[in-house]
Formats: sequence, C-alpha cells, structure tokens
Amino acid sequence: MLSVYRFLTAVLLVLLFVPSSLTAQTAPDGFVFGDLLPDAPELAARGSYGVGVRTMTLTNTDQADVLRTKEGQTPRYDRQLTVEIWYPARIPAGKAERVVYEQVMGSANDPKRPLIPFTFAGRALRDADPDPGTGAYPLVIVSHGYLGSRLLFTYLTENLASKGYVVVSIDHAESTFRDAAGFPSTLLNRSLDDLFVLNEMARLSAKTSKTFLAGLLDASNTALIGYSMGGYGALNAAGAGYSAQAAKFFSQLAGGSTALEARTTSSPAYKASQDPRIKAVVAFAPWGMERGVWDAEGLAGLTRPTLFVAGSQDDISGYEKGIKAIYDGAVNADRYLLTYLNARHNVAPNPPPAESLKPGLPLDEYLRYAEPAWNERRINNINQHFVTAFLGMHLKKQDYARYFELNENSNTKLWTGFKPRTSVGLEMRHARP
Repeated sequence: MLSVYRFLTAVLLVLLFVPSSLTAQTAPDGFVFGDLLPDAPELAARGSYGVGVRTMTLTNTDQADVLRTKEGQTPRYDRQLTVEIWYPARIPAGKAERVVYEQVMGSANDPKRPLIPFTFAGRALRDADPDPGTGAYPLVIVSHGYLGSRLLFTYLTENLASKGYVVVSIDHAESTFRDAAGFPSTLLNRSLDDLFVLNEMARLSAKTSKTFLAGLLDASNTALIGYSMGGYGALNAAGAGYSAQAAKFFSQLAGGSTALEARTTSSPAYKASQDPRIKAVVAFAPWGMERGVWDAEGLAGLTRPTLFVAGSQDDISGYEKGIKAIYDGAVNADRYLLTYLNARHNVAPNPPPAESLKPGLPLDEYLRYAEPAWNERRINNINQHFVTAFLGMHLKKQDYARYFELNENSNTKLWTGFKPRTSVGLEMRHARP
C-alpha cells in the first residue's frame, strides 16, 4: 500500500510541475476551445474538412503614423501585421489535428498588468498541405478588439475552416496584448487593416503566386468578422462611414491629425474605397455608437447583409444606445441582431484560459474572456451555429434561412436547430431594407 501511495504522489508532483506548454501538447483528448457541449445547436459541429494553420507577416508600406503626430504633422511608417491563417487541409494518415497556440495575457506598457505567457491547444495541424477541394474557398477576415489578438477566436476560426473557408485573423499592430499603444492607431487603422489584408489575400492567392495560398481562396467572395473595435472597423470597411464628430474626436486624441476624415461619409476617398468583394459582415459588440462615431447618414451606407451579436447588458459598447442603435440605423442592410440576455461585452472570445483562474491575478485577466451570467463555451457553440448559417447563406448560397426564421424571444418557442429545452436566454431580430 505504501508503494502505491508513493507512486501516486510522484505522479501528482509531475502533473503539478509540468510546464503548461507541455501539458497542452500532451493532452490530445482534453477539452479544446470550440468543442461541443451536449446542448450545442445543430450547426455548431465541425465540418468535413481537415484544418491547417499557418502564420504570416504582411507589411503595409507608407502608412500614417498617427501616434507620432506633432503640431498636426503626421509622419509615415511601414505597418507590419501578423496574421494567422486557417484553411481546409489534407491531414496525413497517422497525424492528428493538434496545434499549440502561444498567447499572453496582461497589457503591454501597464505595470499593473504584466504580460504573462500561456499556451492552449487547438484542433488544426501546423503547416499542413492545403486541400484544393473543387474550387477556391470563400475568404473570412477576422478582427479582434482593443486589446486583443489574432488567437482570441480559435473556437470559431478552426470551425469555419473545417466547413470550407479560408480564415485570416489579424494581429492589429499597436492594439494587441503584446504591443498595446495609443488609441488613435486603433481608431484609424481597423478598417484600413481589413482592406489591406483583403488586397494581400487576393494577391497571394493568384494562381501565379509562390505561396501555399495560390488558387486556394476567392477574395471576391469575402466576409468580415469583427469584435468590439474590430466590429467598429468592419462596419466602416463595409460602408458605414464615420461621422464628422468621429473625425473631430480622433483629431483631439491624435495631436491634430486629420487622417480619419478619409473614412467619413462625406469623403470622396471613402466613397471610392468601397469594395464589392465584401459580401457579408458579422459584427460582435461593435463599439462607437455611444461616442457619436456614426450618424444616420453613415449607417445608411451599410448595405451588406450583417449579423450583429450583442449582450443586453454590454457596458463597453452599450446596447440600447449602442449596438441595437447601430442595428436600427442600418436601414439599407438586410440585418439580424442576436442578443444574449444579461450578457455583457464578451460575446465573442474563447473561454477564459486556465492561467486566468490563478489566484492573485487582476480580475480583468479573467473578465477579458468570461461572462458573469453565461457559460462562455455555450456562447461559443451558439456563435458557431449562427455564423455558420449566416456565412453559408451569403457566401455559399446554402439554404440556411430556416435557422433565422425564429420567433424573437427564444424562451417562448424552441428555435430551429436547438435541442429541446435549450433555446433560452436569447433574442433574434431581423429587419430588411
């Protein structure tokens, strides 16, 4: 009996002190962000494609460096963006779809929240060969919040790649956990980064390209997904021009820079930038309406089909005068509003990583991911379901309309695609132009 006790004690000590990165790599049967709960709705399940993942760095040259504006003079710089790309892939026999992502929590330049590295597992194979399928796949571009990272939504990016999309998630420079800097950079660059990445994906996917993307994606069939400040930028990239008040607010923060004026409704440059390759938008908790970022004219410029996702108690972007007001004002778009009742702002990210549960950390490291009234894994599964249906309708012309033909309040009648007794705590609104 004593020997058994010593053996179990030794095993426990090994498990307690093994590095987190090793734990992630050697726990292939453990929970991975995006895995299904028993009550997951119908379309949350992964698709039939294997999933590959690669990292790439893109450089947008000669951009306005608004963080260094002095006396109204703005220098130029080359803006580097790291992107993570998930894509349908051929998984060799004997190989598992397993990847370990490296991330940090905390906030650069904030001594009260030092950067803490951590790892977590995903269901994709690093550098796998692409599956050419039967033709080029639709493109999905994903944009995080402030602060955030390109790895904040792996539950969704992996899931979409398994369903036949090429998904590109951006690390927006000067707006990530690792390189947090002044807010004017985020205000200006979100929509610009989205459009630049769209152009780069079109270039790199040309059949003459020497990259793995050659012939793999169809940039003329693109959706934008944005969360918080990512939603702010995605809506602007898709036609919702900023207001004159937004340009004034930006100039006050950015040392007199007028760079945001080119993204306002009245700007000829903004009108010329409208890109017909963008077919649909998913805006999770988009920020800005309560700050006067949009007016009626700006919101009327949004004509793409749009799925808004919000928490009814959002205390960052606001709900009635924030996200719902954007939905109400986008009168020229076929639009939906999915609302998580009693949720706050975190209706888009992965669940809280294990490291955020450790005692002694600032509460914000946990609340960057968690919802007080909701299970984040449950939110993830619901998002997988509705984003699959929405993008399927608008990028693949799939017959998924029935998943949106719902009574407004999920508590009153079971929603299509949900298991019995599980469609509670949600609202779905739909408005046409």
